[in-house]
Amino acid sequence: METQRIDDKLKKDDPDRPGWRDVLGPGLITGASDDDPSGIATYSQAGAQFGTQLSWTIVLSFPLLAAIQMVAAQIGRVTGAGLAGNMRRYYPRWLLDTLVGLLLVANTINLGADLGAMAAALKLLVGGPSLVYVALFGIGSAVLEIWLSYARYVLVLKWLTLSLLAYVATVLVAGVDWGRLAHDLVIPSMGFDAQHFTVIVALLGTTISPYLFFWQAAEEAEDEKETPGARPLREAPEQAPRELRRIQLDTIVGMGASHVIALAILVTSAATLHVYGITDIGTSAEAAEALRPIAGEFAFAVFALGIIGTGLLALPVLAGSAAFAVGEARGWRVGLSRKPREARAFYSVIAVSILAGIIMNLTPIDPVRALFWSAVINGVVAVPIMVMMMVMGRNRDVMGQFTLSPRLNAMGWLATAVMAAASIGMFATL
Repeated sequence: METQRIDDKLKKDDPDRPGWRDVLGPGLITGASDDDPSGIATYSQAGAQFGTQLSWTIVLSFPLLAAIQMVAAQIGRVTGAGLAGNMRRYYPRWLLDTLVGLLLVANTINLGADLGAMAAALKLLVGGPSLVYVALFGIGSAVLEIWLSYARYVLVLKWLTLSLLAYVATVLVAGVDWGRLAHDLVIPSMGFDAQHFTVIVALLGTTISPYLFFWQAAEEAEDEKETPGARPLREAPEQAPRELRRIQLDTIVGMGASHVIALAILVTSAATLHVYGITDIGTSAEAAEALRPIAGEFAFAVFALGIIGTGLLALPVLAGSAAFAVGEARGWRVGLSRKPREARAFYSVIAVSILAGIIMNLTPIDPVRALFWSAVINGVVAVPIMVMMMVMGRNRDVMGQFTLSPRLNAMGWLATAVMAAASIGMFATL
């Protein structure tokens, strides 16, 4: 009720100002899904291996990710179409098909790894057969994404973002050296060797991922279609002041929450695993299990539950972003607001990608090595997609009068340059 009164007062003072309830949209869900079980493993490894020494990379990546996600969101809201739909109009078909195909492969690998990590975490908590858990998580996620109404499904995803608070709880019981953390956050330091550079590249790569671009742009376009009276900003410029402010707030809140949780995971591992000499973590479940004898049952259980909660949020985003990209590239009917019979091909991509992720866990494929190749693919895909986004964002044929502001344009190109450097570094250290 108090939140309702605050929102009503803000809107009375400024009718075009979005209330806080309106901020909780595509940006929040996108940011929260960035802390998926695969990302948790990467942040845990960084903390276990180097303590808080590389925590400054999370501070660095926040404005970069926020900027490029704002670019994606604005393209979706201004044009009323997702990234692949816009790329289909303005770029060669062969280039789009290649990038979307690689995205589909990378997302499917990530899905398989996340399903395996969630099942392993549940097995640690209650025992039982992990392969059965893989199937239940995968099938349950697919059923909800395909059959639940759009409004209810978005509400479910918003509630799942609360699972991220698990990692705030673990920090509070981890015995953090706050003085050292403050120093490492503001004074960058690293060793100039392959180990440090590889982990930095992994941190940037797991934080700034192509599937996030496609999901947020597509969800902006989807929300526009589902909101009564809303139209693409190119057709309804009078809606722009409110919508662009909402996108900015939504994205900053979402990416900010994502980075706070990423930092909490890294710090928890630094204060526990690193201090006790455990420096090699392969999966998020391994990180949870290693916490048990060091930080106690509470930290272990909360960390493991967080893996399951964030996985439940990440699975539909990974599958959905792949379906939006493939569907828009092929000119299909797309959208989670459509009934399954209205968008059979779109929903088939969701179902098949999740099924492939389940099957991956039935094979002898090493999930850690699979994630390595997923990171390589994302490194190949991210930079050209970001370049295409930035060019579209300044193109009046695409954006009309709502081309990117000079500041957002500069930040977007900086993010692109940093990711290009990270990708080059990744291949240099393969």
